[in-house]
Amino acid sequence: MQSAPEKPRLAWAVTGSGHYLEECLDIIRDLDDVDLFYSRAGEEVLRMYGHDPKAINNNSRVYRDRAASSPPVGLFYRGDYHTLVVAPATSNTVAKMVLGLSDTLVTNVYAQAGKCRIPSIVLACDTEEEVDTPAPDRTVRLWPRDVDLAHTQKLRTFEATTVVENPERLMLAIKQRLAEINR
Repeated sequence: MQSAPEKPRLAWAVTGSGHYLEECLDIIRDLDDVDLFYSRAGEEVLRMYGHDPKAINNNSRVYRDRAASSPPVGLFYRGDYHTLVVAPATSNTVAKMVLGLSDTLVTNVYAQAGKCRIPSIVLACDTEEEVDTPAPDRTVRLWPRDVDLAHTQKLRTFEATTVVENPERLMLAIKQRLAEINR
């Protein structure tokens, strides 16, 4: 593992959703001091949408979900990160976060960020009863299930977790967090 950075960075976890993916990538490209954590599905979906996971932000370290024990969580223990962003967050990831499951790199870093009292910002994909979302080759209309919407609502009650509904609110939450740590 590399040595800790001089100042803590932003950790950004990507899950396997195309919903708001392009908007999230635009935000990531404009950030300094950000590292990327990909679930297996996140890396797969990035490729499906025509992106090279290693080329999203040239100043980022990239961590992939390749080991059962998620070794990159150790970076949270030593203070490498001031904030975790999970965006976009699939209904599967949100459900696991709500249930306390940490069986992927993304759910594991979310759990460890919480245990280390590092704030998280989550752009949940299922926040509306009906949504149009981009698939790799067309736009698709979806109706999130009641259970998916309920998990998103439950996640809003978690300590040190901010849930946002769209990229504009995500950018606002990130700006607010960066202003807090740069005081």
